[in-house]
Amino acid sequence: MDEIVYLAPLALARSRFKLNERVSAYWSKKLARKFLYFVAGLTFLVILGAFVYRVYGEDLMEIAFVPDTEFEQQAVLEDNVYAEKSMWLARPELTKNNPALWLPTGFEEGESPISEKSRAAVFFIHPTSFTKRDRWNAPLDDKESQALARIFLRGQASAFNQIGDVWAPRYRQATIGAFLTEKPEGQMALDAAYQDVLIAFDYFIEHIPENQPIVLAGHSQGSLHLTNLLKDRVAGTPLANRIVAAYVVGWPVSVDADVPAMGLTVCEAPDQAKCILGWESFAEPAEYGRIIEVYDTTIGFNGEPRKDTKLLCTNPINGDLRSEAKAEMNLGTLVPNNELSDATLVAGAVPARCDDRGFLLIGDPPDLGPYTLPGNNYHVYDYSLFWSNIRADVLRRMQTFLAR
Repeated sequence: MDEIVYLAPLALARSRFKLNERVSAYWSKKLARKFLYFVAGLTFLVILGAFVYRVYGEDLMEIAFVPDTEFEQQAVLEDNVYAEKSMWLARPELTKNNPALWLPTGFEEGESPISEKSRAAVFFIHPTSFTKRDRWNAPLDDKESQALARIFLRGQASAFNQIGDVWAPRYRQATIGAFLTEKPEGQMALDAAYQDVLIAFDYFIEHIPENQPIVLAGHSQGSLHLTNLLKDRVAGTPLANRIVAAYVVGWPVSVDADVPAMGLTVCEAPDQAKCILGWESFAEPAEYGRIIEVYDTTIGFNGEPRKDTKLLCTNPINGDLRSEAKAEMNLGTLVPNNELSDATLVAGAVPARCDDRGFLLIGDPPDLGPYTLPGNNYHVYDYSLFWSNIRADVLRRMQTFLAR
């Protein structure tokens, strides 16, 4: 595949695969493909154990997660399908059980300085929550993946609910196994998922007020789709003038090879608007060498190699590119309970700084629960580590945008 493997490992860690049944098939069919399974591979390492993964890891990953069925071409969704409220996990009319309206227990906030008539429309694309291998794309009525998507929205999209109304579409996302194979079906599944996102976005644009400010955000697979959406729907169009900011979090973006084609500049200052932010979180010592190995083999949106180019890395505490932020500047990290049903907001939990290659380093590994990945990878927590600062960041950018 041309894209770097960057997944939503929380979904993996919570899934209930009967691995033994699938692993048994390995003994009758030795596989020899040279894949890189970074985040998913590391998660599998936690589940299965270091020794087994090191000996049989790549083969077992395919057995466990990559569909062995034919790709089913999905019917194109009708243009008006997103008129149905049931096609959205969050939208302004949904006031009951809307995960984007969630706030942590005990959280208190003063009146928003953004007036009701000036509020933004927030388009949020959730990460991978479908982990089954019986098909390449999630059906819209899959209860498990929808429940996981709601968990993601509570901890991620909720950061934006002070400044705007969140729209989060359901879409026939690619299964996690689509990232773990060189089979053409993997890219076909991602392309199919992106078509749903485009239809949802077009509906969103058509049905919000003509001059309403827009915030775009996503995570992991959602951010992959967001990079393409920026390239295909925002770059070079009048719509770019309405974008307050785009939060492309948890997916590697090349500053030189990708950003120029995405229609917005990089956010270099905390009070800047009409710009792009992104980061990938690691505690120290950070072990991201295998990401770089694959990243350096890929081609950017400009048709040039991404090799040796710097990753987009915003410091979400300070909202800029170059400064270091001490832990006491972190306004609040969401620390979830074991059931992921609620979270406690803890101030001063972690610092942040971008290293020379463009990864976000958060100091010593904090204890946030069972979904931290080996290599000190905090991908699952990219938003929750800085939830209060993201909330403050988008408010500043909104105020800058409205003061133009």
